Amino acid sequence: MSNQTGSIKPFIPDEPIIRVDGLIKNYGQVTALTGISFNVRRGELFGFLGPNGAGKTTTINILTGLARADSGIIEIDGQDCAHNPKSAQHLIGIVPDESNLYPELSGFDNLCFCASLYGMKKEDRINQARQLLDDFGLSEAGERKFAGYSKGMKRKLTIAAGLIHKPSILFLDEPTTGIDVASARHIRQLIQNLHGNGTTIFLTTHYIEEAERLCDRIAFIVGGRIVLVDSVAHLLQSLQEKQVLLMSVPGLNQKIVQSFAQAFSNFQVEMVDRNQLRIEANSSISLAPLVNFLAAHNLEVLEARSLHPSLEDIFVKVTGLQVDMMKKEREKNGGGGQ
Repeated sequence: MSNQTGSIKPFIPDEPIIRVDGLIKNYGQVTALTGISFNVRRGELFGFLGPNGAGKTTTINILTGLARADSGIIEIDGQDCAHNPKSAQHLIGIVPDESNLYPELSGFDNLCFCASLYGMKKEDRINQARQLLDDFGLSEAGERKFAGYSKGMKRKLTIAAGLIHKPSILFLDEPTTGIDVASARHIRQLIQNLHGNGTTIFLTTHYIEEAERLCDRIAFIVGGRIVLVDSVAHLLQSLQEKQVLLMSVPGLNQKIVQSFAQAFSNFQVEMVDRNQLRIEANSSISLAPLVNFLAAHNLEVLEARSLHPSLEDIFVKVTGLQVDMMKKEREKNGGGGQ
């Protein structure tokens, strides 16, 4: 059989639908991305996790053609998007971290306008807009101006707009930042449903528990560098044998904690604050020796509870960043909640 150019490639389940290699982006003297590389598999929910300013939004902007990289390879479903950033736009839906919809238009008209940008026929865009309003619980607000929507409603409509042309890849940039708890839960459920229906989802977030709950695989990015890429299941499996104990002990100080750590050198000991000790071990932790040691230093244990190790523990270990910093960012941005 003779070789033919332009032949159709067979579908390979593990073949990446997004391939990034050596991506670099500078803004003047500031390096936003330092040669990052990763793949996203077809149909997976891939999380991009890191604090504000880590490079998450820059990466999404480059992948979706809103910004140009200084160098590196970008392929989306076989399209060379490094040299032709618009070549895969018909395949992707984009939900930016801040809404790009028109405040003076109704929710319905915003969706129809977005559909027209993708060349959808009038009847198709009307039907799809109505269906999405219904799916997102916005049917009653469909004729109201977007400016009058709550933050949660605005976020839902922005996601609906990204789905209007039924893309095979959806880019979600901080979808639950700054909205109320109920809306955040609803959006997470919508994301899970989309994933279950086969949509490839690239999700950026600095909510660690959100990534743990939703994603198949995650990448940790800090300071424009990817420090880890792995499946959530594999990362959590590595923690299953660990035991973590949080003890409430008023009156702690560094000297006592150092003595405590020396006395129990087979444990990892951390003073969370002046009233709490965090103890981690690779085997079961016997509480009595710990209480007796602290009692000998005139300290009383008010509470001791076991913690289930989570993705937060991995994040702190591989990035060196404290989870408190991520939580402060969440509070500054208005919540999102559980």
